Amino acid sequence: MKKVIALLFVVLITLISCAKEDDNSPLDSPVADAAVVSNNKKGTGTSSRDLLSDVKFKSMVIELVYVKGFEPSATAINTFVSFIEARTFKPGGITVLKREIASSGKATFTNDEITAIEDANRTKYNTVDQIAVWALFVDGDSASNEGNSVVLGTAYRNTSFVIYENTIKKISGNSFSSKRSLLEATVIEHEFSHILGLTNLGASLQSNHENTEHAKHCNVTNCLMYYLAETQGGIGNMISGGSVPALDAQCLADLKANGGR
Repeated sequence: MKKVIALLFVVLITLISCAKEDDNSPLDSPVADAAVVSNNKKGTGTSSRDLLSDVKFKSMVIELVYVKGFEPSATAINTFVSFIEARTFKPGGITVLKREIASSGKATFTNDEITAIEDANRTKYNTVDQIAVWALFVDGDSASNEGNSVVLGTAYRNTSFVIYENTIKKISGNSFSSKRSLLEATVIEHEFSHILGLTNLGASLQSNHENTEHAKHCNVTNCLMYYLAETQGGIGNMISGGSVPALDAQCLADLKANGGR
């Protein structure tokens, strides 16, 4: 399922949604055993409980891969790690492994092209007690962009998401020149929250708060998982306030009920 964060940045700036485990030894090669790799090639949200709880996986590794010149800011990465720690039980810790890869030379990417990059470059897969997440930051834009509606990120597998860092850099150079790290962190946390199972995407609803017109998103307007961040006075104000929009109480209840904090 494809999830999309979209931003309209002419008169209105709109942040919309994105889109659409079990081996005994670590793997450090893109050419991995098919049965092991398949554990990280499931549908978005299907690893919600494994990511949230420590019943099976005691730690988490984030394989953060970027094209040269498109590495996310240290502030955004640190904010992301703090978000994971606040929502999950991983007594073995959260490890971020950053790595640069060569540019494909493409200006735009389809979902199939993004998954192909992962398949060719991913080295971290689930082990007996560590769950692995793939985070890709690319130097192009989404092929799904239409006019002023642009895709900033997509959660496309159970442990995989992509951030269109080139698009974020262009937007932050216009409207949010000093707020790029907050925009990055907001997109990253929104996409990762889909992987965690929000909204109604692996973490069952504990109350009726799914947006009926925009499935898999919260209907609470100031929640991180709301499909819009309203107008320039919405997402702009949230970012200028110095913090990423928080998950509302109903989304938090969904995560807690599925093994999270």
